[in-house]
Amino acid sequence: MTNALSPREVIPLIADGMRIGLLGGSFNPPHDAHRAISLFALKRLKLDRMWWLVTPGNPLKDKSPRALEDRMEAARRVAHHPLIDVSCLESVIGTRYTADTITYLRRRCGSVRFVWIMGADNLAQFHRWKGWRDIASMVPMAVIDRPPDSFRALASPAARALAQERVPESEAATLATKAPPAWTFLTGLKSSLSSTGLRNPDGSWRT
Repeated sequence: MTNALSPREVIPLIADGMRIGLLGGSFNPPHDAHRAISLFALKRLKLDRMWWLVTPGNPLKDKSPRALEDRMEAARRVAHHPLIDVSCLESVIGTRYTADTITYLRRRCGSVRFVWIMGADNLAQFHRWKGWRDIASMVPMAVIDRPPDSFRALASPAARALAQERVPESEAATLATKAPPAWTFLTGLKSSLSSTGLRNPDGSWRT
């Protein structure tokens, strides 16, 4: 079903100067923490919208994710907010890695101010992402504190490498307007939910 779509159909409506947060992942399954992170980022970063980029699969995590259509449908149910758009862009344009997806979006939506959103657990392994330095150089990034990963994340190779580019949390509302590399670490949202914790050993979702 998704293969018949065009890129235009899966890029949500935009306007010049919009500040849009990008939350990527396999959403296998989507859960309330994804929504909480999104609403938290919308408020703290003064964003106009949040896009959930539901990937075909996470190269570092999911070996056999649920069908994309199932995850898209579930993500829409969980998001349930007028400022959160759910997209299967990566499946349509054929990208597998975040760096390639961001490159595409910057070329296609040059007038938009994107911010990459991720949890502290992802910052902890960000140095393992393909082209992670390119990602940091293309878009500002906001890292959401997710205990118990806080200390491991801030001591990670990527956090150390980008230490000079860290923006004080008090300036988070201006992050979208800053030239990358720029990132901030947002505290105050406490949630231990994870997609991994909501899956059974066979990969099915717990209900």
